[in-house]
Amino acid sequence: MSYDFVFRIVGMIVFALLGGYWGFWFGRTNDLEQIIPYTLGMSTVGALFGLIATPYFTTFPVRGIRRLLVRVSAENLLAGLAGLVTGLLVAALLTFPLSMLPEPFGNVLPFLSVLLFGYFGVALFVTRQSDLMNLIGAVANRGGESVSAPNAAWGQGSRTILLDTSVIIDGRVADIAKTGFLPGTLLIPRFVLNELQYIADSADSLRRQRGRRGMEVLSELQKVSAVSVRISDIDVEGVREVDDKLVILARQLKCPILTNDFNLNRVAELQGVVILNVNELANAVKSVVLPGETMGIAIIQEGKESNQGVGYMDDGTMVVVEGGNKFIGQTKAITVTKVLQTAAGRMIFAKPED
Repeated sequence: MSYDFVFRIVGMIVFALLGGYWGFWFGRTNDLEQIIPYTLGMSTVGALFGLIATPYFTTFPVRGIRRLLVRVSAENLLAGLAGLVTGLLVAALLTFPLSMLPEPFGNVLPFLSVLLFGYFGVALFVTRQSDLMNLIGAVANRGGESVSAPNAAWGQGSRTILLDTSVIIDGRVADIAKTGFLPGTLLIPRFVLNELQYIADSADSLRRQRGRRGMEVLSELQKVSAVSVRISDIDVEGVREVDDKLVILARQLKCPILTNDFNLNRVAELQGVVILNVNELANAVKSVVLPGETMGIAIIQEGKESNQGVGYMDDGTMVVVEGGNKFIGQTKAITVTKVLQTAAGRMIFAKPED
């Protein structure tokens, strides 16, 4: 039984009683013979009004407030609450002297002071919340850390990393975790795990294989001692898309998202969320090659042009060799002529040494 249904029934009964009482009073003051019709008629109208209108001033506003609060971080809520309490305390101290002023100031100014100091307290504390959190962290650590770094101490936001479904399926996150370059806790929300399970149960064989691979990667991650993997039931109400939930959750927890999804990367950056992109990491750790350098490369296939040969470095970087089609199947010494950085990665153009 839903809350809407319960409140509708309660509202129907309350407004039916109110309508019946009003109809009884109206019939008694106008025509005693019409008391029963007036009472029944107004009770029916009140019951219909209560049945239809009750959710609009009970459950609907509560849901709206909950959706609003979900999008507000814990730091904002705490800072706003502290500012409100501080503003009300200052207003309470000024209430007595202000009430001693002559009329009408003695009646109006105490009420206005409560509104003004409450508003300015919330505005001030929310605006300077980062400084307040730093101060709290410094006091908690008692000088153990510098005041410039307690953002990590507050909520441990920098030590938690949210994992996206795509990066779990990709699988490279397990290899990165083994190297120790992902310190802290890898947080996997329940809705990400549900999406991964949905993919693993798909009728499409390719999607099913990708989902099962993601499950295997999660199992492998839980065995890595260098990182802590935590699956949480935390959720974002009022939002259906997994990517939107991840962005909102990352803003609330003030933590980055580990992904290789290009669209999620762009959307999150526009909303001020830090993204750790596995593809960018892979491109960053590839070997740096400059024009004029020589190396040996195994040419394994033809390129797009008729005289080109293609080989690959140990890190997977494609090397296009001009005039290399004559050396397919051989390891040839080449000279780098140009390095091209694209969205898909790095490409190296070279020519065979004479």
